[in-house]
Amino acid sequence: MKTVQEKEQATIEVNGQKHITGAEALLECLIEEGVDTIFGYPGGAIMPVYDKLMDYEDRLKHILTRHEQGAAHAAQAYAMVTGRPGICFATSGPGATNLVTGIANAFLDSVPVVFITAQVVSSLIGTDAFQETDIIGVSMPITKWNCQVKKSHEIPDTIAKAFYIAKSGRPGPVLIDITKDAQLEKLNFKYKKCDYIRSYNPHIPLHTKAIESAAIMINHAERPLILAGHGVLISGAEDELKAFAEKTGIPVASTLLGLSGFPSSHRLFTGMLGMHGNYGPNLLTNEADLIIAIGMRFDDRVTGNLKKYAKKATIIHIEIDEAEINKNVVVDVEINNDAKEALKYLIPLVKENSFEKWIREFRICDKTEYEKVIKPETIPEKGEIKMGEVVSRISEITKGEAIIVTDVGQNQMVAARYYKFNHPNSLVTSGGMGTMGFGLPAGLGAKIGRPDKQVITFVGDGGIQMTIQELGTIFQYNVPVKIIILNNNFLGMVRQWQDMFFDKRYASTELVNPDFVMISKAYSIPAKKVSKREDLNSSLQEMLASEGPYLLDIAIEKEGNVFPMVEPGASVSEIRLTY
Repeated sequence: MKTVQEKEQATIEVNGQKHITGAEALLECLIEEGVDTIFGYPGGAIMPVYDKLMDYEDRLKHILTRHEQGAAHAAQAYAMVTGRPGICFATSGPGATNLVTGIANAFLDSVPVVFITAQVVSSLIGTDAFQETDIIGVSMPITKWNCQVKKSHEIPDTIAKAFYIAKSGRPGPVLIDITKDAQLEKLNFKYKKCDYIRSYNPHIPLHTKAIESAAIMINHAERPLILAGHGVLISGAEDELKAFAEKTGIPVASTLLGLSGFPSSHRLFTGMLGMHGNYGPNLLTNEADLIIAIGMRFDDRVTGNLKKYAKKATIIHIEIDEAEINKNVVVDVEINNDAKEALKYLIPLVKENSFEKWIREFRICDKTEYEKVIKPETIPEKGEIKMGEVVSRISEITKGEAIIVTDVGQNQMVAARYYKFNHPNSLVTSGGMGTMGFGLPAGLGAKIGRPDKQVITFVGDGGIQMTIQELGTIFQYNVPVKIIILNNNFLGMVRQWQDMFFDKRYASTELVNPDFVMISKAYSIPAKKVSKREDLNSSLQEMLASEGPYLLDIAIEKEGNVFPMVEPGASVSEIRLTY
C-alpha cells in the first residue's frame, strides 16, 4: 500500500503541468472552482475518485449521506443557502439512478447543483455490464446539461463548462458521467475556468424599450400588484425589489419559492400566492389592473384556473428564461432579462406613488383571514395542538432570524404561511417537484452551508420516513439542525383532499408510526415527544437552546386542514377560507 509520500512523488510535473490521474484532476477542478464541501456515496465505479479524496481531506470536506437521494437534496439545500453550486457524487447504476428525484427537484426549482456520477469502463458501455445504466439518457430531461467523459484529458474542460452552465442564466443542475478508466488514466493537468460557450448566451442585453414601455404602464396604473418569484432571490434582486416597491408604493405578493425575497413584516407585503396562500393576494389578483411578475413562471398552483386568471390586468413579465414567457399566461410586455438588471434600469423611470386605497383592500382581506383562519390556528382556545400554532411560536422565538427548511405537504404550507421571514434565502423547500423526503437531508445540507444560522426543519410523519436514515448522517457529523415532526399519524395533505373531495374515504393515508423519539435516541440525537399544549413553549425553547442536533415529535390535531385553499380547477378569486 502506497504511503502519502509515495503518492506525492508519483505526482510529477511535465512541461510545468501536473501529471495526474483523472480522479485527481476532478478534485483539482473542484478546488479551482472554490468548492469546499461534497455530498456523496461511494461505490465500485467511483472508487478511484474516493481513493484520491483521502489525499484532499484538508481542502475538500466530504459528507457521507446514507442514501444518494439524501446527498442530492443536501447539495441542493447547500446551494440555496450559500448561493454557490452544490456538489454531489454517486457511483454508476443504482447509485446514479438514486439521484434522479434529487436532480429533478433541483431542475424544477432552478438550483445549481453539479452531479458527478461514475460509469463502468468505456469498453463495457452498452454491454449491460454490472451496474451499468445510461444515466445520460435517464437524466437528459431533468438537467440543464449533461455529458459523459471517456478520456481523462476531457475532465478539466468538461468540469469548467459544467460550472459555467449550472451557474449562469437560469441556474440548474448539470451531470457529468465519468468512466472508471478515465478516472485512472493520467493527463497533464491544466485548468481554465469557462466564461463563454458558442451558441449559449445566458447574458441577454437589456430590452430597454420593453422596460420603458413597462414604466409608462406602471406610472398610469391604479391597482397594480407585484408578483415576486424565486428569480428575485436567484438574481440577488432583493434590494432592487424593495426599492422599486417603496418608490412606486405597489403592494408585493410572493410565490412559495419567492418567500424571503421581500420582508414579511414590510408594510407593502401582502402575503403568499397560491393554493394555500393568503386570502388577499389571491382574491385581489383578479381585481388588479396591472400585474408585474418578476422571476416567476405562473405555475398552476399560483394561477388556479387559467381561463379565469387576471382578466382585468395588463401583465408585465420580467423573466430570464424566454421559454417561460407566454408559456402559461399570455402577457402584454415581455422583459426577457435578469430580474436585478431589469429592476435597476426600471427604478429611475417610475414615479413615486402610493396606492393606499388599493392597499386598504388587502388589509381588509388580512383582517378577514386573521379572524376566520389565522387566529383559530395560531391562538386556539382548546383542543389538540395545531400546526400553525407550532410554526408561529417558532417564528416568535427566533424573531424571523432562522433558516426554515420544510418537507412537502401540510407541514410545508403552514411553515410558509406562519413563519415571518426577515432575510433572503431563509426558506428551503421543494417547489415544483413537491418531493416528500426532501426536508431531513435538506436540513443537514442547509446547516452545513450556513453553520452561523439556526436551521429548523419542519417535516411530517410521512415525509421523514422516506429519508429517515439521514439521521445517521446528522449523527456522524454532529450537524446541529433542529427537527420538528408535525405528527398527525396521517399523510396529511392527501388526507385533506380525501376529506374535501373523496367523501372522507381515507384510502391508504393513515399511518401507524414508530417511536420517533426512540429512533432519534438510537442515533444519539436528543429527542422529546410533545402532546400537551402546556409543554409546547418550554420544549421549543429547550430544543433551540441545545448545542447539537435535536428532534421534537409534536402530536398535532389529527384531522386538521390547511386553509385558505384554492380548489383544483377554481379561480384564485374563489379561494375558500373554511371547509
